[in-house]
Amino acid sequence: MLSGRRLDLLDPSPLDVEIVDIAHGLARVARWNGQTHGEHVFSVAQHSLLVEAIGGGLSGGDGPAMRLELLLHDAPEYVIGDIISPLKAAIGDSYKSVERRLLGAIRRRFDLPAPSPSQARLVKRADRIAASLEATRLAGFSEDEAGRFFGPVALPEAAATEVEALLVSQPTAEVQDSFLARFEALASAHAVERN
Repeated sequence: MLSGRRLDLLDPSPLDVEIVDIAHGLARVARWNGQTHGEHVFSVAQHSLLVEAIGGGLSGGDGPAMRLELLLHDAPEYVIGDIISPLKAAIGDSYKSVERRLLGAIRRRFDLPAPSPSQARLVKRADRIAASLEATRLAGFSEDEAGRFFGPVALPEAAATEVEALLVSQPTAEVQDSFLARFEALASAHAVERN
């Protein structure tokens, strides 16, 4: 990693996880294999900010630990990239196993508990809403096509303004800074809440 850490993908240690590496990597990984409209790549970092904004507007999406879970839901992709769902399914459990171990190390690094089943469902729901919006606004899907892949989705009204701004692809350095700033704000609130 650029921080100087050496991360073992098969046995990741929380001690080798740094938020600056996560933000750097996620800001440079393209969603939709780069097949999106806009001057800039729509990155996983920007998608993560979008999911956190959407999830924060859903019932049960409040609190700094939950918001961190939403923000970091795709954090393993900072080292393993964003693989499209059909390919993940074809690769099978080998990929998912690496992803789970990395996410576990990331959670331990930032003192986050594993989500409860209801929290995991909330993350999935916010992720699905974000993917549907990205599909229609950025990746050229029709509303009907997005509906077939992602099901019916409803954007929480409380998050609408923030979500609209996040659906315009941003320059890499800008989204990296936004991701880091959001993480720092949530991590500080999480630390206060724990004490």
